[in-house]
Amino acid sequence: MDHTARRRAERRRRPLLAAAEPVLRMGRMDVSWLLPALLLVAIPLVDWATSGDFRIITWIVLVPAIAAAVCGVWATTLLAAASAVTYPLVDLTWASDQREGPDDFLLVLVGGGLSVLAAWLRRRALTHLLSVENAAEATRLAVLRPIPQGAGGLESASAYLSADVAARVGGDFFDVQPSPHGPRVLLGDVQGKGTTAVDAAAALLSTFREAGYHEADLTTLAERLELRMNRHNRLAARLGQGDERFATAVLVGFPPGREGRFLDLVNFGHASPLVLGPRGLRSLPEGVGRPLGLSRLADGGVPPVLRVPFEPSETLLLFTDGVTEARDRHGTFLPVADRLTTAASTAPADLVDLVRQAVLAHTGGRLTDDTAILAVRRMPPTQAAHYDAGVTV
Repeated sequence: MDHTARRRAERRRRPLLAAAEPVLRMGRMDVSWLLPALLLVAIPLVDWATSGDFRIITWIVLVPAIAAAVCGVWATTLLAAASAVTYPLVDLTWASDQREGPDDFLLVLVGGGLSVLAAWLRRRALTHLLSVENAAEATRLAVLRPIPQGAGGLESASAYLSADVAARVGGDFFDVQPSPHGPRVLLGDVQGKGTTAVDAAAALLSTFREAGYHEADLTTLAERLELRMNRHNRLAARLGQGDERFATAVLVGFPPGREGRFLDLVNFGHASPLVLGPRGLRSLPEGVGRPLGLSRLADGGVPPVLRVPFEPSETLLLFTDGVTEARDRHGTFLPVADRLTTAASTAPADLVDLVRQAVLAHTGGRLTDDTAILAVRRMPPTQAAHYDAGVTV
């Protein structure tokens, strides 16, 4: 995994990892214990400074309760024990008719014990959550593996926003496959959600990675993808995994050699990819073909291969309907084209980050659908020469 991919992975893991870190820090020092410790000192002082008509020493039960929320098990245990010791020491300084007595002391003991139990359960739940997150991350890497920079002589950047934070991956998919016939790019969205959608996406990606390397003709590759989707549906039906799936997708081939100022496009009913470059923003042709898995509705044929101009200085931007159908709280769709026309840079990483931030800002972070974003452009020949376009990744 390259440096950029590692940084993206860390950003994805940060929310759950942050939950495992201390709540309060001073530099590198954990000071989560400071708040309950201050209460442990303040409550007896206030109790001692007020008259006997206003006793608050029983409030010391809040010390282990707060510690359970912000500290670990051992810190909570120590603070609960300190509270149990402090209570009688303070209470016995008062005259017998003004003491809270053993009943409230029992409350402090029970509250401390329950707080220690709560801290242990919180730690156990967090450990389980992190294990689930690790499993989800492993699934994500198996389906949406990192794309090496320069794969196939392409500069690329990608982002995946999951509507289900715990799942981390859904039915949206993308990849870049180098081949002796020029690099190939695939991005798509499997209809539906859940593990069966992830399974279908994994099936299509595995076929793309293998056939994308060996097949010289893009039409043949498209047919292999369609066949794989149909086979997957038949298998899912036998296993009783619900209705048939289909997937909208865009398959792109970058011809090598003299044809380097063009790209070949097969659109399986997906939104039009966008091209950005010195001449501004333009859309590639709309998809006229059926989604993968529905070719039988079009006499069994796959969509035609369209050859369109594509200059070396231009960047191809592809995304799923999580971008085009992103809505704000008023139900207004995200104006993707308007945001892109103001882009200061057409570098793939900058464009992906721009679209990603636009989606999150427009939706307020409340994603209703998974979102996949991929941007690629050809590297300069002198730079691309450092990469072997014939290596399978």
